[in-house]
Amino acid sequence: MPIEPPPSVWRLRAPAAADDDLVGLGADLAPGTVLSAYRLGLFPMPVEGRLGWWSPVRRGVLPLDGLRVTRSLRKSCRRFEIRVDTAFTAVIDACADPGRPAGWIDDDVREAYVALHRLGWAHSVEAWRAEKLVGGLYGLAVGGLFAGESMFSRERDASKVALVALVDLLSDQHAERRLLDTQWQTEHLASLGVVEVPRREYLRRLADALTVPLPDVFGTSSSL
Repeated sequence: MPIEPPPSVWRLRAPAAADDDLVGLGADLAPGTVLSAYRLGLFPMPVEGRLGWWSPVRRGVLPLDGLRVTRSLRKSCRRFEIRVDTAFTAVIDACADPGRPAGWIDDDVREAYVALHRLGWAHSVEAWRAEKLVGGLYGLAVGGLFAGESMFSRERDASKVALVALVDLLSDQHAERRLLDTQWQTEHLASLGVVEVPRREYLRRLADALTVPLPDVFGTSSSL
């Protein structure tokens, strides 16, 4: 089970009444602060050299029954071995590669999520082939919320296969109440089935999801 860290010394602003996606600036990335933020519906992302706390007015979410798996993607799923939490730091380092466009994962963000992983809150879903890590994603799991942070791919479809695996992992008896958060809806994510929901609806669904148990798989490192 995850270890609850000391509570944050900061009082983060609740996002319900905020006018924009950016709700606040400042505070820190201590585990207690980050967990408090996700439970409020916020997530951290640097902005102009400062720590920003975001809650999109239109939030990207992936309905677990809405993932679009093409025939070619289903075929790709057979090419990779899926592992969970066996190479978290390698996954976040790949996602943080400074050569990637629009990179935002700096050293402080990396250290924060590695610390959360050690406490049992942050997880990676990894695509392996021939004993090489070739794709994956990472995010935070709090109750029935899985907040996806970033993904990477070194081979065609590897990150998409990891996403398919994540949806399968979340599709248990609590699937209808689980919430797979993608932060924003991009064109790429929309092609996979990500939709936008109003912030008010997201916060309502979040409150319910937080009462749902974690998926069993996030209690141990494993291969699937």
